[in-house]
Amino acid sequence: MVLHEQQMVVMCNTFVNVNSTSIWEASCRHLQHNTAEEAHTTRLLISKIRKRQATFFGHVMRREKLENLVTTGMLEGKRSRGKQREKLIEGLADWLKAGKSLEAIEATKDRKKWRTMIANAVKQGT
Repeated sequence: MVLHEQQMVVMCNTFVNVNSTSIWEASCRHLQHNTAEEAHTTRLLISKIRKRQATFFGHVMRREKLENLVTTGMLEGKRSRGKQREKLIEGLADWLKAGKSLEAIEATKDRKKWRTMIANAVKQGT
């Protein structure tokens, strides 16, 4: 019988409350410690990915090429039906706490300002 991690946590809490056996307590502590470590690792990974995305986005936005047009989404034509996908710039603007996406685009023009914004966002976490 294979138990998922959440099921193990529920079982641990139940068994520790019913019979305070040292084996269950030890395994529960170990499980809770592992869960906390995994959550911390996940946050660090997401932060690294966001930092690299922001760095690449700044690189693309400083150049007046096709990638710039595609990334900003300022293309002619109709939008498709249904819920629109979130644009890369909108996600980065939220993460950087830059307000609107236009402010983030303007900040990419000044490389020092853009790098400072990225560094501040990384320090604050995800």
